[in-house]
Amino acid sequence: MSTSSTLKVTQFKSKNGSDQSQLDTLRSLGLRRIGQTVEVQDNAATRGMLHKVRHLVEVHDS
Repeated sequence: MSTSSTLKVTQFKSKNGSDQSQLDTLRSLGLRRIGQTVEVQDNAATRGMLHKVRHLVEVHDS
């Protein structure tokens, strides 16, 4: 039995000036505005998305 862990992700910086793929990545993570926090599954795909927008978000263990 494996428990899937989650990460809390908060957008702390504006997406203005970002390219289209970064905008799509933020939307895929569920982030729409500065200050919004979402919980996402901790897996390889999610970590890749977070790496792409690491300058716009903060990640916290939950």
